[in-house]
Amino acid sequence: MALELKIALIQAPLIWEGPTANRAYFSNKIANCSGVDIILLPEMFTTGFTMTPENLDREEGRLTLEWMQQNAKKSDAALIGSLPFYENGNFTNRLFFVKPNGAYHAYDKRHTFTLAGEDKVYNAGNDRLIVLYKDFRICPMVCYDLRFPVWARNDDAYDVVLYVANWPLPRINAWDTLLKARAIENLAYCIGLNRVGTDKSGHEYPGHSAVYDCLGERIAYSEEEEVVFATLSKEHITITREKLKFLDDRDQFTLLG
Repeated sequence: MALELKIALIQAPLIWEGPTANRAYFSNKIANCSGVDIILLPEMFTTGFTMTPENLDREEGRLTLEWMQQNAKKSDAALIGSLPFYENGNFTNRLFFVKPNGAYHAYDKRHTFTLAGEDKVYNAGNDRLIVLYKDFRICPMVCYDLRFPVWARNDDAYDVVLYVANWPLPRINAWDTLLKARAIENLAYCIGLNRVGTDKSGHEYPGHSAVYDCLGERIAYSEEEEVVFATLSKEHITITREKLKFLDDRDQFTLLG
């Protein structure tokens, strides 16, 4: 039987700095995502893209991680999303990849969004994360990371690159274009989950969550508040890479921090 990975992308509005209300919202959505392997939640899904995480209880990050573990177990699906996380005196924009058995992996956003001052509030990460899950190698990233192709460059280490985001309307053409580009240049599925609605600062978010296959063909897309479903095929990855050996011709380089 061909290997497949079923994905649910929860494209949602977010309540500003309202972790309890946001968790309740997503609990309801997750409960209706039966039969999937992975459920994606937006960037900073408990708060919106806040630059004032000091307004939150310092334990909110750990509470949300426990909530993710509980919901991953209930849904029998991995949960992926980022949130403000306080640790050792600092905040990070931390993505968690939480498996149904409670085990988890963490990735701190590498490229903090200087235009909004994120670099002044959140510590940037230095390590890329690749998780093997149900025979798919998955590389999760966060929002602004999408603009930096070197950080996402596939050295045949992953099958899927994904981005959770708060990407605003004025630059949505870049989002659409770069998601497709990351799929084509890396011969990988590329998934982008954006939020919808308007935040406290008046920034509008239009969705445009999408899934692209290894050839840059869009197989799922939405601009509405809804759950978007897609199925990824391991066979598609294998056949594409055997036929088009572009990764063999990639430039070799080493990141220097």
